[in-house]
Amino acid sequence: MNKETIRKIESERIRKLPVYMFQEINARKMKLRHEGKDIIDLGMGNPDRPAPGPVVEKLAEVACDNKAHRYSASKGISHLRREICMWYEKRFGVVLDPEEEAVVCIGSKEGISHLSLAIFDKGDTVLVPNPTYPSHLYSVAIAGARVHDMPITKENGFIPELSQKICAGPRKPKAIIISYPNNPTAQVAEMDFFDRVVRFAKKNNLIVIHDNAYAEIGFDGYRAPSFLQAKGAKDTGIEFYSLSKTYNMAGWRVGFAVGNKHVIRALTKLKSYYDYGMFTPIQVAAITALRLDQKYIDEVAATYCRRRDIFVAGLDRIGWKVEKPRATMYLWAEIPEKFKKMGSLDFSIHLLEKAGVAVSPGAGFGKYGEGYLRMALVENENRLKQVVNSLKKIL
Repeated sequence: MNKETIRKIESERIRKLPVYMFQEINARKMKLRHEGKDIIDLGMGNPDRPAPGPVVEKLAEVACDNKAHRYSASKGISHLRREICMWYEKRFGVVLDPEEEAVVCIGSKEGISHLSLAIFDKGDTVLVPNPTYPSHLYSVAIAGARVHDMPITKENGFIPELSQKICAGPRKPKAIIISYPNNPTAQVAEMDFFDRVVRFAKKNNLIVIHDNAYAEIGFDGYRAPSFLQAKGAKDTGIEFYSLSKTYNMAGWRVGFAVGNKHVIRALTKLKSYYDYGMFTPIQVAAITALRLDQKYIDEVAATYCRRRDIFVAGLDRIGWKVEKPRATMYLWAEIPEKFKKMGSLDFSIHLLEKAGVAVSPGAGFGKYGEGYLRMALVENENRLKQVVNSLKKIL
């Protein structure tokens, strides 16, 4: 291939994507590990505990059935969609039709990415929080739509301001993406926020896309609501949910979308062209997960709560003040004053090379994330204490 051919291998939409900042951290992390360095990785929200025993046993059982190895259903097997709707009614009091208002996704990341392709055209505008989970941003960009930033900062409590100003102008936004409990800021939202979102969406004819991946990881008595509990929510949008964090099933890639039947239909239609659904034994095992006793979910939340308390207290002892989150598996930590001039990327590299700790630079989640780091509670208590000791030496 000549240089011109190589240059044109990537499509225009891929070439125009912003630099994925986490790649540099990951590359340096792997280099240090290959050199034999002990790197404690708090960068990715990758649960370190196994999936519940009954779920693993059901997977193994169904995998022994020869019929289970055939193509599955792109929208999810009917038994799983029914179970999803029953779980939602039990947990949130939201009644859903498994045929029209639910679709299974190969993880919520896949679902959100395919939804963008299904409903956005070139020239559309989408309201996206900044900072945000990267897929919320990149899926819109890949679909060819325009991202309109909604800053979420310490000044506004990490909650977007729903003013008519952001809907003014000739390019009326088509949709708004929200996510609470929030990744990366760990901020929570109460029901009145979702009520305001529904009113705002109806007034401006917006589709609402809510990513609710951390609903079950709440602390100190906090239980996250569903966007769909707001009056009229099903008229305006959908909600994504994932089994990744709730049941330590990240690698299984099980998620789903529920809500407005027209939006669900668009996603289902696109998925029918792209995939044949997940391996059937995984879908059957997901049914087992949704039927588990509440104690399994409580144990996961309790584990992250213990880690949060130990880590925040340790950071406080060495002079790094970090607010205790009420939900998620993350700390959104403002960079200590004397290191702020370095910026989040350089400071993350500094922590990696000098302390052997990998974290996510806040700027990787958007320009308004600058000045912060995201640290995931995905190591046991002893390793988190080790992180504190390592950080103490450089702070």
